[in-house]
Amino acid sequence: MQQISRMLMKLFQRARLEKPGQVDPRAAEFTLSLLVAMYDRSGTGYVKTRSAAAALISLSGDTLLAKYRAFFQFYAIPDGKETLITRSALRSLLTDLNQIPAIVGEGCTLSCVEIAIHDCFHGVLNAAIVEEKFLSWLRSEPAVLLWLPTCYRLSATEMVSHQARCR
Repeated sequence: MQQISRMLMKLFQRARLEKPGQVDPRAAEFTLSLLVAMYDRSGTGYVKTRSAAAALISLSGDTLLAKYRAFFQFYAIPDGKETLITRSALRSLLTDLNQIPAIVGEGCTLSCVEIAIHDCFHGVLNAAIVEEKFLSWLRSEPAVLLWLPTCYRLSATEMVSHQARCR
């Protein structure tokens, strides 16, 4: 947790420099509290860095494709000339990501995760898949992660302004 706390302090310090007055001075503290609530429910004082990274990536303002590529980079394993994601790694990713809606009582069951893994690996004979197959599956908006593109679309429309007046 200390490592994640230091990382968050640096992250938000840079954000304050880039956007003066727009970043709450307690942002790192609040974010750490959220990560602890999501990933350390038993109070061990330990949060996996990869889990924290998945949450930060998913909650970032980046594009969906950039988020999906970052997920792949964090969870995939190098295998010779290519990098692959295994069923086990995908299970870890989906489990980590499902802690985000779970914190507000909208989590999904373990069977949802298993169905999603089965769908992603449908027709795949190998034990792992390449990035393009992974991205293609995510673009199909699997039910287990439907909240992610929905939140992205909502945040993308926050700054939209229309020159119409209501009566």
